[in-house]
Amino acid sequence: MSRRSLAIAAATATALTAGLLTALPSASAAEVRIHDIQGAGRQSPLAGQTVAEVPGVVTGVRGYGSARGFWFQDPDADGEAATSEGVFVFTGSTTPTVKAGDSVRVSGTVTEYVPGGASSGNQSLTQITKPTVTPVESGAEIPAAQQLTADEIPDAYTADGDLNALPLKPDAYALDRWESLEGMNVSVTDARVVGATDAFNELWATVKPDENPTRRGGTRYGSYTSQNGGRLQIQQLVPISEHPFPKANVGDVVTGTTEGPLDYNQFGGYTLTSRTPVETEDRGLTRETTREQDRDQLAVATYNVENLDPGDPQEKFDKLAEAVVANLRSPDVVALEEVQDDNGAKNDGTVSAEATLKKLTDAIAAAGGPRYDWRQIDPADKQDGGEPGGNIRQAFLFNPDRVSFTDRAPGDATTPTEVTTVKGRAALTHSPGRIAPADAAWKDSRKPLAGEFVFRGRTVFVIANHFSSKGGDQGLTAATQPPNRSSEARRTEQAKLVNAFVKDIRGKQRSARTVVLGDINDFEFSATTKALTADRALRAAAYELPRAERYSYVYQGNSQILDQILVSPSIDDFDYDVVHINAEFHDQNSDHDPGVLRFEP
Repeated sequence: MSRRSLAIAAATATALTAGLLTALPSASAAEVRIHDIQGAGRQSPLAGQTVAEVPGVVTGVRGYGSARGFWFQDPDADGEAATSEGVFVFTGSTTPTVKAGDSVRVSGTVTEYVPGGASSGNQSLTQITKPTVTPVESGAEIPAAQQLTADEIPDAYTADGDLNALPLKPDAYALDRWESLEGMNVSVTDARVVGATDAFNELWATVKPDENPTRRGGTRYGSYTSQNGGRLQIQQLVPISEHPFPKANVGDVVTGTTEGPLDYNQFGGYTLTSRTPVETEDRGLTRETTREQDRDQLAVATYNVENLDPGDPQEKFDKLAEAVVANLRSPDVVALEEVQDDNGAKNDGTVSAEATLKKLTDAIAAAGGPRYDWRQIDPADKQDGGEPGGNIRQAFLFNPDRVSFTDRAPGDATTPTEVTTVKGRAALTHSPGRIAPADAAWKDSRKPLAGEFVFRGRTVFVIANHFSSKGGDQGLTAATQPPNRSSEARRTEQAKLVNAFVKDIRGKQRSARTVVLGDINDFEFSATTKALTADRALRAAAYELPRAERYSYVYQGNSQILDQILVSPSIDDFDYDVVHINAEFHDQNSDHDPGVLRFEP
């Protein structure tokens, strides 16, 4: 059973049993068609009412999971662009007995179901619940699909405000156009994949191929006002046991015509649910390899290794090692994020990650890379967030043949490192050390790891970060626009602490070289990044990349920056590369792409 089926069924059942959907007098069967149910807004004017003998033709059946049901559509459209002619009939855990092409009449209660619950901020899905289905005939002609093309979806994404209170303007806004087609039979032809197949057998494609393209086939999210309205999630109604979903990468093509009802769910919004097996064509996307650093260049990299622990298959360690050696060309320093303790998610008080790091560094050496040494600080048990019991943290790997680490009274989970001077130069009181670990900004979150490295006689301060996640933020298809990004406030406070620490280093030594890097969990244009770079304490390396290269993560078909490297003003000449080896591929070893910075200290 998929996470979507569970979520849909649970929320709908809760609403019904809690009496949240109050029945009003029945609407007359003679006057009610599907477009009357859908209305010209996002919510049905008949919500809460019972309707009888609503006619239509079945366009798709979801016969698996606990959120079963079918879509049906009125073949006699009313000609109004804002009113959808299709709607979902929710049958819960009961498998529908209808099939595509059946002409039926449906009686039941009109409801507005919010995928993910009201707190998610999502739009609602109009549906008929507690249905009684009366068959009329089999083999009826399925209403012609609305072809989704670049011209069909407006360039403007949405109006601002409470969308539920606004009339639909499908010719003006992309979100309104999608909503006007909710529940209807739609199709795409030869659509480019912009989000690889995931573990839930779904992918993302675009019907607007010229919308902020990356050079590798994706669609870049470059600002809060470039939401990319051509993105569309694609699933299939055919059971995976009968026809496996294709394993597609970004840049591949969903071949031929893919047709089925347009759904709306909490895990991406508008979704084409294909009646027939989805087919894709491999366009040959390959993993990137960066260049090797010059002899006089220090190479510093960041890599989120996604909840790595010794219990993971050896294959994961081997692929991570191959990436470090072959794709990143063995950087001198690698800041790792999401290193778990020695027994992973087992919640027994273990906090050491020595076994995790040994297994990874052994794999790197076996792959032909350097024998990396490491530094890290064990967190206090269950205090740094992440997977329960995993005790994730940042760690430094470094090549002792190229760079040395300056150990200064190594800190612990709760003792902050401070900036002092040694022989007139900036130094850390604890190296490695954590920045302000007791500050409320880091509650249930990873604390920054700071350390001093020496390359060719010059000290470089490196600060590895993993800021708080975006959990709790509203999605791009939220009912209120712009959506609430509540998690940003926490990351902004974290960024201010790191910014102050960097300024403290520079205050002690103006020429000090500092690299701040890691999974910032926010965009290069975000308030978080603005707080990191305030007073020109740091410079975001992402802005030195061509626009089409500014991404390290793909979410809901949007290629975007989450992982960043920032440098202090004294590092004024550098080479930065985000190495695309994971985020665009269905067979990811991590969901993040690593990045590497090269410069001469």
